[in-house]
Amino acid sequence: MFILPKFTYQLGLIFSLIAISTYSQTKNFSIAFGSCDNQRLKNELWKSIDENHPVAWIWGGDDVYSDTEDMSELKENYAIQKNDSDYLQFIANKQIIGTWDDHDFGTNDGGEEYPYKRASQQLLLDFLGTQKEAPERFRDGVYNSRILDTDGKKVKIIVLDTRFFRTSLTKAKNSKKRFHPNLYGQGTILGEAQWKWLEEELNSSDAQFNVIVSSVQLLSDQHGFECWGNFPHEIDKLEKMIVASKAKGTFIISGDRHIATFSSKKIPNLNYPLVDFTSSGLTHVYSSFSGEENPYQIGKVVAEKNFGLLQFDFTNNRVIMQIRGLENKLLGEHIQQY
Repeated sequence: MFILPKFTYQLGLIFSLIAISTYSQTKNFSIAFGSCDNQRLKNELWKSIDENHPVAWIWGGDDVYSDTEDMSELKENYAIQKNDSDYLQFIANKQIIGTWDDHDFGTNDGGEEYPYKRASQQLLLDFLGTQKEAPERFRDGVYNSRILDTDGKKVKIIVLDTRFFRTSLTKAKNSKKRFHPNLYGQGTILGEAQWKWLEEELNSSDAQFNVIVSSVQLLSDQHGFECWGNFPHEIDKLEKMIVASKAKGTFIISGDRHIATFSSKKIPNLNYPLVDFTSSGLTHVYSSFSGEENPYQIGKVVAEKNFGLLQFDFTNNRVIMQIRGLENKLLGEHIQQY
């Protein structure tokens, strides 16, 4: 009586593998991502995201809202998020990858000074389902990488931690902006150990596409909120590192801003423009957005609830980047050729 269940399981597995193989041959390989999901608000997007059949979901930060030094409160908020019935159904057949931003880190605009960052780190990794033996369980910072492979074609996801090591910001004076850039060379976003790790990840990559996950925007750097632009020397360092590594098809995905937009910048000695695709606002958005300075913006800024979709076309060496919203409505698109 024990043979039949085993046989049935094996037969089901065979059919599943056939289905996956057929799907990979007929559809683009898709990954979805998003950020800014308040666990106290209803996320109406999970079913729409699932309609696109992504193989993985990337949390881009602010996975919950829990500005607190009470780790039991943070743990409870993650539990609310993780036990949502729609989310549980959504993640059943997907790889879950992610990072944090400030509100799930534990304090608004917070960085290295946050006293409970190590305890908070473990709670985030628990939420993501990170294995107990994973390297990020035993080192400072939640940075990590993952290779998604389909029939030998690879997408490498390089997840950054822009919180744990980030040094102090310069508050703006006599300005409507919140922050001004630090003096060039002053401070860091990633910290020495993470920079070294990132360089190794890029240099060793043999993937056709490399996706760098940053919770805060890289290219849009004039708005005065948190962004890489507050550490201009760190932008230069990352751009030069990408060029030197010769990592193929490299681009950035980001969150934080409660809007969605594409930014694109020509980098010296890089044979394709560097794109920063921001998707933010799974449960709430900057609905009163009326514009801001961004010299790298392409297309319109979306101020509706949204998620990001990445469709990897290995045959034509391109990525179809889409901003999608309620009822899976297409709100914006950028096709990047590599």
